Amino acid sequence: MPKLPCISPEKLGRVLEKCGFELERIRGSHHYYHNPETKKSTSVPFHGKDVPKGLLNEILKEAGISREEFFECLWG
Repeated sequence: MPKLPCISPEKLGRVLEKCGFELERIRGSHHYYHNPETKKSTSVPFHGKDVPKGLLNEILKEAGISREEFFECLWG
C-alpha cells in the first residue's frame, strides 16, 4: 500500500464525492461533506494549499474511508 500523498483540497473533494459524500455547505474556507448512506460527515479546509498527510489521514478516519477505498477513488 503506497503512503498517503499531499493532495489539493479540490482533488480531495472529488474523491469524497466518488465515495458517496455530498457537499452539504460551505462556511468560510471549509467545505462540509455528508454521506447520506453512512450518516458520516467531515470537513475539508480550502486554504489555498495542499492538505497535509496527517490531516488527510484524520479526514479519512472521520469519513470512514479505508486507504484502499481512497486510492481506488483517487486513481479510478
